[in-house]
Order: sequence, then structure tokens, then C-alpha cells
Amino acid sequence: MKRRISFMLALSIAVLTLGGTALAQGPRSYVNKGVKLYKDGKYVDSEVEFKKGLGKSPDNFQANFNLGDSYYKQGNFQDAMKSFQSSITKTKSPLLKSKVYYNIGNSLLKDKKLKESIAAYTEALKLDPGDMKTKYNLSYALDMLKHQKNKNKNNKNKNDKNNQNKKNQNKQNQNKQNKNQNKNNQNRQNNQQQNQQQEQLSKEQAQAIFAALNHEEQKLQKKLRKFVGKPMKVTKDW
Repeated sequence: MKRRISFMLALSIAVLTLGGTALAQGPRSYVNKGVKLYKDGKYVDSEVEFKKGLGKSPDNFQANFNLGDSYYKQGNFQDAMKSFQSSITKTKSPLLKSKVYYNIGNSLLKDKKLKESIAAYTEALKLDPGDMKTKYNLSYALDMLKHQKNKNKNNKNKNDKNNQNKKNQNKQNQNKQNKNQNKNNQNRQNNQQQNQQQEQLSKEQAQAIFAALNHEEQKLQKKLRKFVGKPMKVTKDW
């Protein structure tokens, strides 16, 4: 059963850590409005408000952090990570930084960057070793990485097997071609020998016929010589 990835919302952090000084009133109103919109599932509108807060106070941790949340909910994990990374430099609190690394890990996990997400969760646990959500997601990412490695290994074995089968098939085809070539060469050689035999036989037959003709001619000449010198008889018809 696939485990659900939990995500640490920054709503309470944004509200609790914005102080009550007059200087903070500007960004605080935008951040609080963004928090409300975020809670209502209006992530694009909350993004606008958090950006307004950053316009008033670019170094505001909560505005940077919650803007990353809005990007995350919209599936924009690249910009989410940029906002989270920007928020790290806006606070010295180890606890807040651990939450940032936790959210960075979630963004990387959603973006299928398992090794990077594991590194982010590890950093989060260094800053807050007892955080159970981080431990849970780290375990999940490790399981996914192990599954991916096994899958890659199985695919490699399958490809190796297919390549070996292909080599064997090529070898069989080559052997078959060589066999056919040898057979063709043998047939050609047999045909040549047969033609030579036929030529030899035809020559012998011609010589026999020639000898027979000579013999008949000699017999005819012998018969003709018997008539040489004999007077011809003339029959008178008067």
C-alpha cells in the first residue's frame, strides 16, 4: 500500500512569529491574508499576497516560507524550493531551519529527486532530531530509492538477457548463413565437376564417332578398289 507523504504547513509559524511592531504591520497584513487564502485552498491568490508581503519586506522569513508552500500546492516544485532556500537565510532559528529543510525534502520528493530529498531530510533531522514527520518521510524516500535501484537492476538484467539472446540469434543466423554458403559452394563445385565430366564424355563420344567414320570410310575404299581395272560390260540393243 502506497504511503501518503505528509507536508508541514507553515501557517502557525507565519502568524506566531510576526511581531507587533509598527514596521511589521505592512508585511504582516499581507502574510495573514495569504495564510487565510491558503487555508481556503486558494493557492494562487495566497501566492499573490505573500509576494506583496515580500515587496514590503524582502527579508521576511514567513513570506518567503509560505510563498514556497503556495508554489508547492500548485505543483510548482522548482519555485517552491527556491522560496524555501531563500527563507533559510532569513532566520537563525535551528527549529525553523529544520522545517525549511523538511519542506525542501518534500518538494524534491515530489519532483522525483530521491537522493536530494534524502539529503534534505537528513539536514532537517540534524537540526531537530525528534521530528517524527521528517523521520517518516526520510524512511519513505529511502524505501523508494531502494525500490528504484532494484527496478533499475532488474531492467539491466533484462536488457543484458535480451542483448545475449540477440547475440545468440545473430550467431545462429551467421552459422546458418555460413552453412548455406558452404552448401552453395559445394553445389557449385559439384556442378563444375559434372560439367567437366560431361565435356570429357562429349569429347570421347566425338572421338568414337570420328573413329567409326574412319573405319566405314576405309571399308568403302576397300570395296571401291575391287572394281578398279575391271572392264565394263556393254549390252548391245541391236
